[in-house]
Amino acid sequence: MAHASVKGYKGLGMEGFLARWYAATTRKNLSFYQTLARRVADELHPGAKVLEVAPGPGYFAIALAKLGADVTGLDISHTFVEIGRRNAAEANVKVGFQHGNASNMLFPEGSFDFLFCSAAFKNFSEPVRALQEMRRVLRPGGKAMIVDLRRDAAREAINQHVDSMKLSRTSALFTRLAFRFTLLKRAYTKSEFERMIAQAGFRSFEIREDLIGMEISLER
Repeated sequence: MAHASVKGYKGLGMEGFLARWYAATTRKNLSFYQTLARRVADELHPGAKVLEVAPGPGYFAIALAKLGADVTGLDISHTFVEIGRRNAAEANVKVGFQHGNASNMLFPEGSFDFLFCSAAFKNFSEPVRALQEMRRVLRPGGKAMIVDLRRDAAREAINQHVDSMKLSRTSALFTRLAFRFTLLKRAYTKSEFERMIAQAGFRSFEIREDLIGMEISLER
């Protein structure tokens, strides 16, 4: 079944209790964000401007800012914007967290050298439009990385992933149910992503799959 370029639900950010639960749960895996930030930082030139789309609590954006990058975070959730700003202040780094929609970014064309989006793309109600906006706000030659779940991930692999998160029994159960009944249904396959990218106009792309997800590298 192919996913439509406009999904049948309105993309809404996590707010309130749910956002705070997600922030507390993912904080336990800070080393993952720090490792990923170091990997991305190695590919950036000095003074590079980075946009993270849907940064949530901001752990990756903050880790990257600590390594010297000029980082902006754009999230549809008011709660996450507040959490991200608070986390950045506590870490004593500058990250421009702001509220906005991935499908209609209020940035001039060519504003950023690198764009990052993790674990959020499947929730966008206008995925092709979001990809087109990502391309627009990148400078010519700019690059983007999207990391997300793939819909054809095996249940055993999902369970293994949740076990590796070392959650409490209640949080682990809730997370498994979220994967099974919500996240997997919203996610895409590699071929679906390829078709959407073709509509967005990127110069080149590469999709690498792992046990449960995909890493999509794009260049304007």
